[in-house]
Formats: sequence, C-alpha cells, structure tokens
Amino acid sequence: VQIKLVPVNAPYFDGAKLLVAADCTAYAYAAFHERFIRGHITLVGCPKLDGVDYARKLTEILQNNDVRSVHIVRMEVPCCGGLESAVKTAIQDSGKFLPWQVTTISTDGNILD
Repeated sequence: VQIKLVPVNAPYFDGAKLLVAADCTAYAYAAFHERFIRGHITLVGCPKLDGVDYARKLTEILQNNDVRSVHIVRMEVPCCGGLESAVKTAIQDSGKFLPWQVTTISTDGNILD
C-alpha cells in the first residue's frame, strides 16, 4: 500500500483503477473506505514525511502496467500539493493518456471538490 514500498510491476496494477491517497485522508474522512477504496488499487504516502520522489516511482508504475485511471485523494493542506503534483508529473511522463481526478478533503473532514 505504501507508495515507497510497492513493486512497480505487480500483477494487481494491470487493469486497475488506481487510488493515490495522502496517509491522513483516511483518518480525516470517516467514509474513506466506502467512498474511495472500493474497486481501486490503493497507494498511500505523505510527501512531507516520506522524503521519496513519488513522481519517479508512479511513472514507472504507469509505464509498466495497464492502469485504467488515477484518482488522487489529498488534504487541503499545502504539503499534499506535492502528492498531487507527483501524480500529475507521473501521468505526463508515462506517455499515456489516462483519466484522472482529484478529491480534496478539508481539515474538518469534508469533501471540498
């Protein structure tokens, strides 16, 4: 589940709808599992705490697998912008055209967009 630990060409990525979520989103949004995880392969991370280049790892995952879509779930805090940026960069650098979307969770546990 952790972005930094997941292998880049695992069989569960083929045909997957990928969910890339900030670690804290599952704690901030009570219905996280029902709303976001169901039907997705889930990767989580925190760009502020992990100190890993997520863009490079995510690019490899997208290049080496038949991922169908990407959904980013992030918090409204500035550090989560790094997660969103890494996913956008990975999609561009993968050379693939993938549908993607971003859901932002507020610090009080509501969906902002």
